Amino acid sequence: MKATGIVRRIDDLGRVVIPKEIRRTQLIRVGDPLEIFVSGAGEVIFKKYSPIGELSAFAASYAEVLYKAAGASVAIADRDRVVAAAGAARDAVERSLAPVYTRAVEQRRLFTAADAASALPLCEGVDTSATALMPILCNGDLIGSVALTGSMPDEAMVLLVKVAAAFLGKQMEE
Repeated sequence: MKATGIVRRIDDLGRVVIPKEIRRTQLIRVGDPLEIFVSGAGEVIFKKYSPIGELSAFAASYAEVLYKAAGASVAIADRDRVVAAAGAARDAVERSLAPVYTRAVEQRRLFTAADAASALPLCEGVDTSATALMPILCNGDLIGSVALTGSMPDEAMVLLVKVAAAFLGKQMEE
């Protein structure tokens, strides 16, 4: 654990402010859920909660099935990073999402590239682009996305992405 040198007081309602710089560097946005851990040594640790990350083993299996069904590489991401992938997109696992990809997901609607030039970079530092993506919504909250990468998607592939996102959202509700 790294000390920041920042000290904050708890107010009379039990709240503590997480400084903007820490929120920015850790990609914590307004409304993001945080897990709270305590240790026997008196430490209180806040960790950004990723519902999709909780299902990473399931997401990896699901990505493999989609890869075989769609014949295109697949990536499943939470709001900040790729948590599972199959095919050529495997290099993107655990990498941060590219800002342009994140902005497309935040629009909460299906994205399909018209051609290879309009595909969205999936992650920084990886030469993989999303040709189709669908946000994963759970109880109205945006929790992640499913993306096809590489080849241009046909209607059947796009339908698979829509179904995958809906299915993963339903899994999170249960």
